[in-house]
Amino acid sequence: MSDPKTVKGPALYLALVHAPVINRRGEEIVAAVTNLDLHDLARLACTYELPACYVVTPLKDQQKLVHRLIHHWLHGIGGQLHPDRERALRRLRVASTLEEAIAHVEEEQGRPPFLWATSARGSGTDVEPSEARLILEATGRPGMMVLGTGWGLSGKVWRLCHGTLRPVEGRGDYNHISVRCAAAILLDRFFRK
Repeated sequence: MSDPKTVKGPALYLALVHAPVINRRGEEIVAAVTNLDLHDLARLACTYELPACYVVTPLKDQQKLVHRLIHHWLHGIGGQLHPDRERALRRLRVASTLEEAIAHVEEEQGRPPFLWATSARGSGTDVEPSEARLILEATGRPGMMVLGTGWGLSGKVWRLCHGTLRPVEGRGDYNHISVRCAAAILLDRFFRK
């Protein structure tokens, strides 16, 4: 794994937030962690040389599940059979809250991260991911792309964020892609020059 301090460009982290998020009725919930999200986001983090992808959940059983998956790929037969997967899964970290993930990044980078919320709906003051990269380059701060599960981030999470990335929009009116797809598109747009 590359040293985050030697990778060119801004240090960008991912945070996959499972709580607090909202359900289809707008109620605040804790969403379940899914295996597929973890694998794909870890691979994205590795592909784009991100220092880490935080899996944010306050539920101890869900944290245990994530740690078990990571252990399988780092110390079990999974990593021996698939070294590329092992390399990617090293990027996953678990945090009970988004604030905990923010504190880890600040400790690692020496500065608090600039948080970019993501949403399928947008906020009306969205910026293009490439503009977000320029802001990080100009300020020298690390960044964190905050991804929601369920039906999106709760107001509590939105209030922690400094800005919103322009949502991914298709050609028609259907707009419900997976968080994994959205993350891949947004990361490509963030790093594309």
